[in-house]
Amino acid sequence: MKIEQIYTGCLAQGAYYIESEGEAAVIDPLREVQPYVTRAERNNAQIKYVFETHFHADFVSGHLDLAQKTGAEIVYGPGAQPSFAAHIARDGEVFRIGKAGIQVLHTPGHTLESACYLLLDENGKATALFSGDTLFIEDVGRPDLAQKAAHMTQEELAGLLYDSLRSKIMPLADDIIVYPAHGAGSACGKNMSTATSDTLGHQKASNYALRADMSRAEFIQEVTTGLMPPPAYFPLNVMLNREGYESIDKVLARGRQALSPAAFEAAANETNALILDTRDPQTFAAGFIPNAINIGIDGNFAPWIGALVPDIRQPILIIADEGREEEVITRLARVGYDHTLGYLAGGFAAWKKEGRETDHIPVVSAFELARLTAKQTVHLLDVRKQSEYGSEHVIDAENVPLDYINDSMPQLDKDTTYYVHCAGGYRSMIFNSILRARGYRHLVDVSGGFKAIKDSGLFSISDYVCPTTLL
Repeated sequence: MKIEQIYTGCLAQGAYYIESEGEAAVIDPLREVQPYVTRAERNNAQIKYVFETHFHADFVSGHLDLAQKTGAEIVYGPGAQPSFAAHIARDGEVFRIGKAGIQVLHTPGHTLESACYLLLDENGKATALFSGDTLFIEDVGRPDLAQKAAHMTQEELAGLLYDSLRSKIMPLADDIIVYPAHGAGSACGKNMSTATSDTLGHQKASNYALRADMSRAEFIQEVTTGLMPPPAYFPLNVMLNREGYESIDKVLARGRQALSPAAFEAAANETNALILDTRDPQTFAAGFIPNAINIGIDGNFAPWIGALVPDIRQPILIIADEGREEEVITRLARVGYDHTLGYLAGGFAAWKKEGRETDHIPVVSAFELARLTAKQTVHLLDVRKQSEYGSEHVIDAENVPLDYINDSMPQLDKDTTYYVHCAGGYRSMIFNSILRARGYRHLVDVSGGFKAIKDSGLFSISDYVCPTTLL
């Protein structure tokens, strides 16, 4: 029996490939399914089932394309109502792949249809638990995402989650390996570990939500404390996962169009497309196409797209480092942004070579910022999350979280110069590019972010407070 975790750092997401005696199953596949097909073909195995732990909110699953390409049956837990053919399992139902069994454990709470899958070896012994968003390492799934669909409050869903954990998961043997759907960096939980697997016994001892002496009321209180509003794209991804979506092959074919600078500019004007520059933030700052938004591919790219681009049907034109265009298209599609119209052939260098208009964002180091602060009043914006700011920040810095820039547009003076920082420089450039496109011309990026500011020793920093949430 073979178990392979396929972890994608950008989404902090774990998919799983399980194989026994020439038959295979995939749990929570990503949108691009060819890697799973290739694995099975290489091992001369047939993918028999695609198991979905729930209707995902943070990414578009590859269940439909994988089923279409392999003939596999899609399986959901009890109560799921997809708009396509799928097997809706009974609680406790066992599916066979080779000599292994996969048992469905209905675990409502994160969502009503949430299910975990218990892997049984050829002797019927439970060896692994694929826990989806029900149980994470050092955390559990947030109970506020399915409130509207379930017609329940987050407290009521948290109560269901408490019951699920105590009745279905905690009675299992300590030596079972837990394989969750997400790790640190995902917004599906509030304080997950960077570890991507663990023994259930260790989780019973260390995970706050699995304390044996915890009452139902205490659980509800602790699980719901510190929750922030989820990213705006979450319900849109749930809809795609439940209702269906366009094949990834068509999405890639449309997005692979290489456009000359003239064609790129014409497409932007004709379609009102978002110009998305995915280069390194500091490279972007030195020169970019006016009104382009920078979200660097080498960061939490897909989640930030989902959080900041409100409409998943938004036409998008790409600027990328040469050779990475398809990677950008794919990572957009992972969170449902399927309307990439093409990319700038030759990248920004081709645009600049033709003498077309460019823009830039000024950058200062922490030491330069300190010298300025000694001479004059400096308006410092901290665009990190509220939890990060509350934990530790520069005295007198104003917190304007990037996460909610579309929901609560900061009340900033367009004639005032603002010095902007995040933790390390990735998010501040996103913030600066968005506001610059909205007419704010006096934004300066602080290179290296809060880390560089603190390490310089030249600024007054608030006392450290351990955060209760990472949301």
